[in-house]
Amino acid sequence: MTTKTSKLVAGGKIQLKWVRSAICTPMKHKKVVKGLGFTRLNQVIERPDTAAIRGMVKKIPHLVEIVE
Repeated sequence: MTTKTSKLVAGGKIQLKWVRSAICTPMKHKKVVKGLGFTRLNQVIERPDTAAIRGMVKKIPHLVEIVE
C-alpha cells in the first residue's frame, strides 16, 4: 500500500477529505475520524498543520486523503 504524503497549504493549514466509509473499520479508526471533525463522507475540512493532526491522518490513510 502506498502512503500519501502531506502537502502544505499556505498559513500552516492542511486540507483533508474523507473519502471512504468507516463502517467496517475498528473502533479506534472511527474515533480518529470523529476526532478530526468529520461528519459526513466526501467532506473537506481544514486543520492546522501540527504533529498531532499528522499523526491522526497517518493512522487512517485508507480513509482520508490530503487535498492540494
